[in-house]
Amino acid sequence: MAKEEFSGAEIVLKALKDQGVDTVFGYPGGVTLPLYDEIYKQNLLRHVLTRHEQGAMHAAEGYARSTGRVGVALVTSGPGATNTVTGLTDAMMDSIPLVCLTGQVPTALIGNDAFQEADITGITRACTKHNYLVKDVADLPRVLHEAFYVATNGRPGPVLVDLPKDVLMGHATYLPPAKAKPRSYKPQVKGDLKSIEKAVKMMAKAKRPVIYAGGGVVNSGPGASQLLREMVAKTGFPCTLTLMGLGALPASDARYLGMLGMHGTYEANMAMYESDLILCVGARFDDRVTGAIDGFAPNAKKIHIDIDPSSINKNVIVDLPIVGDVGHVLEDMLKLWKSNQMSADKGLKNWWKTIDKWRARKCLAYKKNGKLMRPQYALEQLAAACKGKNVYYCTDVGQHQMWAAQYLPMEEPNRWMTSGGLGTMGYGLPAALGVQAAHPDASVVVVSSECSIQMNIQEIATAIQYGLPVKVVLLNNGFMGMVRQWQELFYGERYSESRMEVHPDFVKLAEAYGALGIRVEDPGDAKAAFKKMLEHDGMVVVDLRIDPTENVFPMIPAGHAHNDMILGPGDAEVEDEEDVVLA
Repeated sequence: MAKEEFSGAEIVLKALKDQGVDTVFGYPGGVTLPLYDEIYKQNLLRHVLTRHEQGAMHAAEGYARSTGRVGVALVTSGPGATNTVTGLTDAMMDSIPLVCLTGQVPTALIGNDAFQEADITGITRACTKHNYLVKDVADLPRVLHEAFYVATNGRPGPVLVDLPKDVLMGHATYLPPAKAKPRSYKPQVKGDLKSIEKAVKMMAKAKRPVIYAGGGVVNSGPGASQLLREMVAKTGFPCTLTLMGLGALPASDARYLGMLGMHGTYEANMAMYESDLILCVGARFDDRVTGAIDGFAPNAKKIHIDIDPSSINKNVIVDLPIVGDVGHVLEDMLKLWKSNQMSADKGLKNWWKTIDKWRARKCLAYKKNGKLMRPQYALEQLAAACKGKNVYYCTDVGQHQMWAAQYLPMEEPNRWMTSGGLGTMGYGLPAALGVQAAHPDASVVVVSSECSIQMNIQEIATAIQYGLPVKVVLLNNGFMGMVRQWQELFYGERYSESRMEVHPDFVKLAEAYGALGIRVEDPGDAKAAFKKMLEHDGMVVVDLRIDPTENVFPMIPAGHAHNDMILGPGDAEVEDEEDVVLA
């Protein structure tokens, strides 16, 4: 009896279902119509029609980051495919597992400059973990299952599968995942036990240790975050997190030093600088963390745990590399620490005394201003309104992103979606759509600005169409805030092209789309506005008019070592303690 054959389009849907996909974000076009026709015929897979292909990519990222599962986007050929490049690069930089399905002209026309043809596999070679051009429908099941495997195993990342129209219309037998195993890609997940034993001994001898954890802990799954918490509790070591790692350790943990890096806390950066041992867990020593490499933690031994061998010694030369999934490595570390009844060096008590002195600087304190709303105050009010609720946060990129990282406490992993490595303005709103689609009963809050939101503001329509009640909080200062801050501090206050002299009335714009718009100018109205926002059943846009002169501090100037921080305007101490709000 001959095996049943299916069209390429049917095979795609079967593969997605077998991979556990329930939602696809996309935008149709000519060459993907066979696939969209099959989507029309079924009701097991939900398709969310975004208003731009970049929006589809960021929505898939938000879905993936908040669930730990693969995000899927589907777009057409040519400009549809090229519009995915920013999202693919964003996912590549931040290790987000995506599968992007792109339409392509029929195989016979490839290379002929056919209508809406683009060499998307060539274009995206540098911004995908792997990509495929499927030329034979018989290869389609294997390629699709392999794409999901590659996206999730090892260091997560985006994988692109290019689908010519004739492949989607051809016929072949279908293979389930178990019969389409990858041929060669088998990343190392268990760390070398001898290296782990050496690391544990180094940890026990350290007098000034710091645990520096990043997005790899979140990507490894909730078990890894729990193991990190246990490691911090057992050792008593101070711990700092990267922008991508927020939530891996609760912000309320007494041993948490806050975020480190360019806009990290004074105590986190100083502890890194003065440490004698750094245990780096799932982070990559990027430039926003290290500052000037030659001045980074000069007296510290460095242990680096990472599943990606290429990340080891790429930016900072380490003393002990351990390649493996951080969840597995932390588990083995804890077993050794417990079984050998190890404890921290007695010098740890003095180390904490030093850290407490740095904490006493209260680097996130800010002066009140009765007339103009401080962004720090606004975010503290937002945090208070969201406390105890089932909330996910997404941000765009700029000053508001850094203030959100500083003033919105993350208690759990996968609750914080932001563009870290690429710094993509326009990420926040579409990412929130993906989060809301994955968590329909949660509140999803976007912290953005009047500049970033306009990069993908069309996605408000997507939110309205699908009843995705995301809440957008705009910190509106009339400037590209971070650009203005650098121009003020380093370019002689020459504000070249950083002022947004014209932007829409966001309340009216929200209403035009069918959302609720709220404008807040008086600081005293912020609390009530956030309460109304969270109680409203649909989408809300809150336009907060904040002080246009406010800057993000602390700040490590570019090219400086991470102990060389600007703590405030003029780097002056706050003189009137009664005029200070403490974070």
